Amino acid sequence: MEKIYVTIRTSSDPIAGSYNTLWISLIGSQSKCPPFRATSDKGELLAGSTYTVKIKPDANIGNVVLVRLRLEARPGFPDLAWHCLDIQVKLTANATEVGCFPCHRWIKSSDGDVVLRSDRVCLLNWESLQILKDHRAKELKSKQQHIRWKTFLEGTIRCIDMTSVQALDPNLSFTRQSPSLNLHYLRGFTDRAESWKSLGELEMLFLYNGQDNAVAKYVQAHWREDNFFGYQCLNGCNPLQIRQIHSLPPNLAVTSEMLRGFLPLCSSLEQELKKGTIFLLNYEILDQLPANVINGKQSYLAAPLCLLHYNQHEELKPIAIQLQQTPGPLNPLFLPSDPAPDWLLAKIWVRNADFQVHQLLSHFMRTHLVGEVCCIATLRNLPEVHPLHQLLVPHIKNTLQINIQARGYLLDANGVFDKAIGCGLKAAPILLARGTQQLHYTSLCVPDDLKERGVDKLPNCYYAQDALRVWNALYRFVVNWVDLYYPDDQEVQHDSELQNWIKEIHVEGFLGLTHTGFPQSFKTKLELSKFITMMMFTCSALHAAVNFSQVDFNLWMPNCPAAMCRPPPNAKGLVTEEEILSFLPDVNSTCNVLLVLSMLSQPAVNFVPLCQYREWYFRSGDHHRLVEMVLKELGAIADDIIKRNSKLMLPYPYLCPDYIENSVAI
Repeated sequence: MEKIYVTIRTSSDPIAGSYNTLWISLIGSQSKCPPFRATSDKGELLAGSTYTVKIKPDANIGNVVLVRLRLEARPGFPDLAWHCLDIQVKLTANATEVGCFPCHRWIKSSDGDVVLRSDRVCLLNWESLQILKDHRAKELKSKQQHIRWKTFLEGTIRCIDMTSVQALDPNLSFTRQSPSLNLHYLRGFTDRAESWKSLGELEMLFLYNGQDNAVAKYVQAHWREDNFFGYQCLNGCNPLQIRQIHSLPPNLAVTSEMLRGFLPLCSSLEQELKKGTIFLLNYEILDQLPANVINGKQSYLAAPLCLLHYNQHEELKPIAIQLQQTPGPLNPLFLPSDPAPDWLLAKIWVRNADFQVHQLLSHFMRTHLVGEVCCIATLRNLPEVHPLHQLLVPHIKNTLQINIQARGYLLDANGVFDKAIGCGLKAAPILLARGTQQLHYTSLCVPDDLKERGVDKLPNCYYAQDALRVWNALYRFVVNWVDLYYPDDQEVQHDSELQNWIKEIHVEGFLGLTHTGFPQSFKTKLELSKFITMMMFTCSALHAAVNFSQVDFNLWMPNCPAAMCRPPPNAKGLVTEEEILSFLPDVNSTCNVLLVLSMLSQPAVNFVPLCQYREWYFRSGDHHRLVEMVLKELGAIADDIIKRNSKLMLPYPYLCPDYIENSVAI
């Protein structure tokens, strides 16, 4: 039996090396060789090193199909994790064919046996050797023992059964490096539990924190204006709430006569509804929620209905606001013709309601929690060699760490929701449960969502325009990827790992709710491609739109207050301009919210732009070709967005592909 040459390559990261002893076993198609010690005392596992071991098996093992690694702590030396690049195998010294067994991950001595297989991506049905089928099953069984489902809040999307980042596999954790962020102008106010004394005080805070933020400056200058109020519904940090309507909600106490002065001459409310120029913001989901107690004082929530009109000047303007869901004499309808303080305060209440819905539903639930569901199910059901595991993981793996941190920091006692937001820890579980019940699959699929809400053709809805282009680019990329591995619909139907994956997403992640429209199985390649695109878009582009815009639109606090300190008015003419300040959050709660939003909106130094993959398997072959194609398309989209934005008073950059992070990592 000739000698086999085994080459061990350690990653070049400065801390990739380890003092530990490495044991290797080769598993062939005919037999396996016993474990052999692959290191001595000469530092073979040094970062960036390449080291070859020659072994002579007792019997012919056939083709090497698996490589088993095990790290053993060395007495007297630190037990350091090792980052293995790959193991390469040559069956003879002169062999031209080299078997590559990629690793590209951290290995710890506590991991026990770590088994690598070749770099060939394949579906379960393609496996010809039982040993490889068994390896897939063992990998998933091991993952399922470590990665388990948990109910964090009853009735809400489920999450991972971990409360500490330290419990995560190091290959699922990351270090986010951000540029230095100067927050000391905000931190100095965190003990001041009192109302702002004047608008001038707020302006001073803004001056120190927003002087370099052009969007925030625009917001401060225009936040009172009706057309800017409408603009935010289309292009602000929550562009998911606005909806075209063709009939009025029965609980909105408005008549055509009331609105005649705010509609075009010779038209009526009925005509405008028919034309499709009437839109609605409906925050019914907040109705009857218990409001938070902040600084020992009761705060208040409203559940407004806001009617808007898209006029001939391509402006979306509010034309009627009702602050509670049930009409009546103590729930007046506010109109643009009312006294200016009344109308401004009504709009502020709508913005406050939007803040609650944006933070917990549009942002946390729709991006973070949906991404976490996909990540858990992928790790538990798709082995690393599965082509969809490889495509999805760069977009989802960071969600576990960031969500564990969010649950512990933001949604725990003394977190920002507890200390500063109107929808506190009593209301948040109810709101998330309601949001889960109302989450529909089509609302996460961009073409369906935009068309259903009637914003797909609005010339100044830049979110819709950019989201649709990015979605289409990702969809074409995914369709091509799926075509590589699924020649027909039958291959999709017969992929048991894939079918288990989507079933678990539906049953475990989304609670088996059938009315939400999420698929429970895949029958066609197109169904599969649409779902994969939805997941990739949700964890990248949608998160970019609803997260990185936050500080721009919230830095001027009156535009988007996180809490309200006085109840909604039950009559008109009772408030003055000066009194509006008393409705707004206290100094410390204002700054606590801005501290968090400033950190969340900060791009990282190690930011990975959309589809600019760093994983090894995207660097060659068909995968590399498809990546080059999608990057070319995304580059053209970026160029067009930059060109358009250069002509706008208020640019919309959040869905420019260069600024979209590849995954939810903040």
